Amino acid sequence: MKKTIVRHKGRVFVILLLIYVVLAIISTSLGAADLTPLNVLTTILKSIPFVGKYIEGNVSSTHFLIIFRVRLPRIVMASLVGMGLAVVGASYQSLFKNPMADPYILGVSSGAALGAALSIIIRIPGTIASLSLTTIFAFVGAVVTTVFVYSIAQVKGKVTTTNLLLSGSAVSFLLSALISIIMVFNQEDVNKIVFWMMGSFNASGWKNILVVAPVVLIGTLVMYFFHKDFNLMLTGEDTAKTLGVDTEKLKKIIILFSAVIIAVSVSFSGIIGFVGFLVPHMVRIIFGPNNKAMIPFSALGGAIFLLFADTLARTVASPGELPVGAVTALIGSPFFIYLLIKLKRRSG
Repeated sequence: MKKTIVRHKGRVFVILLLIYVVLAIISTSLGAADLTPLNVLTTILKSIPFVGKYIEGNVSSTHFLIIFRVRLPRIVMASLVGMGLAVVGASYQSLFKNPMADPYILGVSSGAALGAALSIIIRIPGTIASLSLTTIFAFVGAVVTTVFVYSIAQVKGKVTTTNLLLSGSAVSFLLSALISIIMVFNQEDVNKIVFWMMGSFNASGWKNILVVAPVVLIGTLVMYFFHKDFNLMLTGEDTAKTLGVDTEKLKKIIILFSAVIIAVSVSFSGIIGFVGFLVPHMVRIIFGPNNKAMIPFSALGGAIFLLFADTLARTVASPGELPVGAVTALIGSPFFIYLLIKLKRRSG
């Protein structure tokens, strides 16, 4: 079965793409307002230039507003963030030769969380360029943390993966401690800080998507461009060097683009775990470690997984909403435990 799937990767990708489209349409139809998948599909097709005139049926202005102003931006944002997290996770797992690596391994999430926490307790009203100050503080915190971790790990102009991982862990613990202290002294804001850290897409809008989409899409293309170098890095850094890979340059490029993708994603969505760790891991089990397949399948798989999780988050406890990060953990943890048990039985 696995060999058949690997042999027909193109067909599998198309099938997954169709699954994503169906999931997006169903997700858009779910909510307090009474919409059917057919209503959603008709409204979207009617809005496409040169296509809409061939679609029969009338479109309600109310349905149009609900779909394009409320639900669709959230679905697009969840898909983009899922794509970004999964692609960075796949890249890090190859770069660090560690299947346990995830997008937050360098402390970016802790930096973003500290920035968001500071903005919440400072309570400065207003926005900048239509972006909330919490989003801006989170982005700055993530970027500053990445620069700080990289500068610590750098020795004589070179950065080893071991130093990066150790620096990221140390800085992450430090920033987590600072966040805890902030919450102790600002208990009236604890709920806001915790809810932001657990992730949500309820404030997603088209203006936010215009910021996130170019970063994630360009970053994904850059990662895919270096898929051959990633494959060589899996053989070992010294071997990759002898085969013509400029490993130091590769690290800088990947860490730079990864940091921007994660910083932008986290600043708009909060910290959402398991996507960048679990999805690439599943893709590797099915298709193997070749990054030519790993990166595109991780991108699509991440979009599907996070969109599914967000759909559950906003519908299961309706009219309330669950944190997306909690849902991804509830889905991801049991599945990963199952994979570990299965691997243990095989090796035993």
